Amino acid sequence: MYFIQKNITRFQNLSMTYFLNPSELKELCSHMKKKDYLIYKPYPDSEKNIVYQGEQPEVLLYEIICHTPIRHQDILGTLYSLNIASDLFGDVLVIQNHYYVYILPIVQNYFETNFTMIKNSRITLKQIPVDTLQDYEREYETIEMIVSSCRIDTVLSSILHVSRGMIDSYLKDKDVLLNYEVLKDPSYKLKEEDVFSIRKVGKYRFLEILRNTKGNHFVIALKKYI
Repeated sequence: MYFIQKNITRFQNLSMTYFLNPSELKELCSHMKKKDYLIYKPYPDSEKNIVYQGEQPEVLLYEIICHTPIRHQDILGTLYSLNIASDLFGDVLVIQNHYYVYILPIVQNYFETNFTMIKNSRITLKQIPVDTLQDYEREYETIEMIVSSCRIDTVLSSILHVSRGMIDSYLKDKDVLLNYEVLKDPSYKLKEEDVFSIRKVGKYRFLEILRNTKGNHFVIALKKYI
């Protein structure tokens, strides 16, 4: 409830929220009238978006220039290590060995001053027009697999090629997120459009059950974020 009130108050005072992930966006919008807000998306399939009214919110886009390959999780880890709150930056994108991040102006000075290294690699920041990636479409790999159940621990064990019992260690270490929150219930049955991620492995969207097998198993379809 605190999250809802905080963002409604921010919306009333600033005519905008900060960046919201899909779960937060859905929850907030369920407490507002549709005619009272718009949603700003930096590009069509963006995950983190802003609720606003009136003028479109100002968002900044930076290219991160690095002469050695870096990973999406390395960029995120560095942002968090600098104590930059997740609602102050938008999507982090890796596109053909180019790296980008959206941020809010409120954090610009701190970001430019302190975001200078990723792991052991020195980086350069280049601010570019925010509409540079406005037509960008995410790439996904569609995966089909056979599972005995749509329980998330069963699907995870198939992805990781480990026993279902070993999934407990991933949960204990908080390595699995379901719809952007730490997974607590391994027996949760995945529904269409659920998003889950495994630290250091990848991020997936559950699409649907395609069919049943003769052995009463399920053929399911997932999208893996690339």
